[in-house]
Amino acid sequence: MEKQYRVGIVGATGMVGQRFISLLQGHPWFHITALAASARSAGKTYAEAVGSRWAFDWEIPSDVRDMTVLDAQDVESMGKLVDFVFCAVDMKKDEIRALEENYAKHEIPVVSNNSACRGLPDVPMVVPEINADHIEVIATQRQRLGCKRGFIAVKPNCSIQSYVPALTPLMEFEPEKVSVCTYQAISGAGKTFKTWPEMVDNVIPYISGEDEKSEKEPLKLWGKVADGVIVNAVKPVISAQCLRVAASDGHMAAVSVSFAHKPTMEQILEKWNNWETEAQRLNLPSAPKPFLQYFDDPARPQTRLDRDFQNGFGVSIGRLRPDVLFDYKFVCLSHNTVRGAAGGGILTAELLCRKGYIEPQA
Repeated sequence: MEKQYRVGIVGATGMVGQRFISLLQGHPWFHITALAASARSAGKTYAEAVGSRWAFDWEIPSDVRDMTVLDAQDVESMGKLVDFVFCAVDMKKDEIRALEENYAKHEIPVVSNNSACRGLPDVPMVVPEINADHIEVIATQRQRLGCKRGFIAVKPNCSIQSYVPALTPLMEFEPEKVSVCTYQAISGAGKTFKTWPEMVDNVIPYISGEDEKSEKEPLKLWGKVADGVIVNAVKPVISAQCLRVAASDGHMAAVSVSFAHKPTMEQILEKWNNWETEAQRLNLPSAPKPFLQYFDDPARPQTRLDRDFQNGFGVSIGRLRPDVLFDYKFVCLSHNTVRGAAGGGILTAELLCRKGYIEPQA
């Protein structure tokens, strides 16, 4: 019988927190035992705290609807109720880092959706299908924080989780230059069309900090563990532009890439069609099988049709063709709040549990 884990969600009232709650319904390992949010929500039932901000078409799940929300800063109370927490809070970066490190120092593992700790070399930023080995640096992080059981692991920015999975199987051909433009859904900003009517029939060509994250974070994913920390890769050089578009969910990326050792199109397709991942080998409950799908239809993938591939955990690719400036170009699509946010966090937590970094305490 698989181990069972008590799970807390810090930042439970926000959109990603709501997605965590929805995705954890019926999970074979994880069971929600605590919810936390800002002090203004503390003491209310979850339904009262969320109110009209519930973002989905389905009802608030009955197992959390009447659960009393705790103050996210009340780490000791949370620690009595959980084996680990997911964190998706809306705070300043220095405040988020302090909060997450406080949880870790209180021996509560944190799987974070936030960006505050992504740049730290002893904090693994994980996509289990890409860099599962990076969790080794947790030992170094625990030494720094002075804890035995606690730690912080993070997932990368949602913008990169469409195109980085497509590039990773091609790393043996040594991609040198990548140009990418992402077309990002409004849920990435924590919004719906009801709460952000200005986005209807609109495109905004700027998302604060997104270009920089899209250019830098892949290099950490492709980095190597050396002397207990992650050393970022130096190639490929990535140029990114990130646009907000009028889609509810789903981030699309248009990618052009040049290689040091140019593969054939047949070699690229073979890599995409036959890529086996560590998440699959470990039989993690949320691992998509397959992780990648390629469309021969030049009109696919489409956001509305294909974002839910593999329950939103898979990545779709299409339109592979030669490029006049680079070697090849193609498009990718992923579900930004499943694969790119809460779902990616859940899959990372499954990896950490399978590898023994998180153990049940009850």
